[in-house]
Amino acid sequence: MNRILPPALCALALLVASAACADSAARAATETRWMKVLLDGRKVGQVTSIREVADGRVVSTERMTLVVDRAGVALPVSTEERSIETPDGRPLGFSTTTRLSGLESTVEGTLGEDGQLALLMRSGRSEQRRSMPWPAGAVLAEGARLAEQRHGLAEGTRYEVLSFQPSTLSALPVSVEVIGREAVVVDGTRRRLVRVDQVAAFEGAPLRMSAWVDADFAVLRATMPLMGMAFEMVACDEACATAPNQPTDILDRAMVAAPRALAAEERAAGIVYALRVRGDDTARIPSLAEQRAERDGARWRVAVDPDDVARAGDDPPVADDTAATRWLNHDEASVSALAREAAGEDPPSDRAELMRRLERFVRGYIDNKSMRVGYASAAETVASREGDCTEHAVLLAAMARALGVPARVVNGLAYAPAFAGRENVFVPHAWVKAWDGRHWVSYDAALPGFDAGHIALSVGDGDAAGFYAGVSLLGNLEVLSAEALPAPAHGGTP
Repeated sequence: MNRILPPALCALALLVASAACADSAARAATETRWMKVLLDGRKVGQVTSIREVADGRVVSTERMTLVVDRAGVALPVSTEERSIETPDGRPLGFSTTTRLSGLESTVEGTLGEDGQLALLMRSGRSEQRRSMPWPAGAVLAEGARLAEQRHGLAEGTRYEVLSFQPSTLSALPVSVEVIGREAVVVDGTRRRLVRVDQVAAFEGAPLRMSAWVDADFAVLRATMPLMGMAFEMVACDEACATAPNQPTDILDRAMVAAPRALAAEERAAGIVYALRVRGDDTARIPSLAEQRAERDGARWRVAVDPDDVARAGDDPPVADDTAATRWLNHDEASVSALAREAAGEDPPSDRAELMRRLERFVRGYIDNKSMRVGYASAAETVASREGDCTEHAVLLAAMARALGVPARVVNGLAYAPAFAGRENVFVPHAWVKAWDGRHWVSYDAALPGFDAGHIALSVGDGDAAGFYAGVSLLGNLEVLSAEALPAPAHGGTP
């Protein structure tokens, strides 16, 4: 069972770090700025932003390091993102590196004159090359900085930037609004700075950030909500930024109290939950096969029925649901070979039976059930045989795809009678949905299987950064009640 999703935290931090560098003024050929990173007021890391101008190119580099705890296990996270652009903001290329608990993944991109982005992706010992079209109008760090300078800091100014995110290989619309001058404390000093609000359009969960900048467009403070906590960056000198971190266990804030104990029998039969999301009217809980979510004013009614897979309108699989990705890398020989081994010499033609066979195999194959791994690809997990629920889900989905079964990775919550010193809690979790030929059906290799103790918050292709939509709800979600699914509703609309 996954205790928290640090890759999503890392992706959010990377977006904020990029904005900090992009907004900074650039009078010198090389400029370096430092910021400390706080989580609910406790120092958990640092950001270094460097902008260099040489040989007709602008190179913007952002480095971030974080250390967070999960149930007493320290998890180091670091990212480095480099954007290469012309002085007028035309993108030329980028590189991004993410390190989680000793596992490293990198992406290098070069933009050709034909508008195609050539990509080289490395994760552990695996390497992939592919290309994709550059999103029309998308900018990197320097392009975003120039857009802010063009629009200025007059109160009420509004505009939008299409910001390319190397960590997700996608372009996000970012809406910007200049709020005006406010008094704000920056590292113990009271300043009057201009507040600039940004909303990045992550699917299903917009990311909202407030930054306070000086007359030179330098960000001196930035804040955003994260799992019910305040994620904050504050400008300071190098000694301050690199000072020792303070242990901060984010697991406790990510867990959600259950209103009562949920017996195994009722979890097998189906449960209707009443949920409330604090402080965000735009939050969405998805309706999927096995889960039907309806908004009722400030609350959500979520019915989870393991037998209700025949949901009308559930989207059928697409080509991407069997494709290899940087995380679901079943094009690696080790992953495809393990999938064939798990399927056996006489694999069943029935996809449901095949998935149950893969589920059992992955549950036993990962024999070191550890929270020490931040987020590993399928190939890395084949080699290490270690991990928590994300490694179980990523490996199971990749093995299913290797055998031609469309599969997706689900992020959400799973009920635990006891965990990390607490009783009757929902814990951040990941599992798999696979297409059986007619419906999407859930499989959970990290637990004894899927039941109504699972609440889905987002569905994706296993990419670490894609977990944000679900993670954004953690810390803001309350489970108000849990009642047995009415018998007449089984197999139909509750």
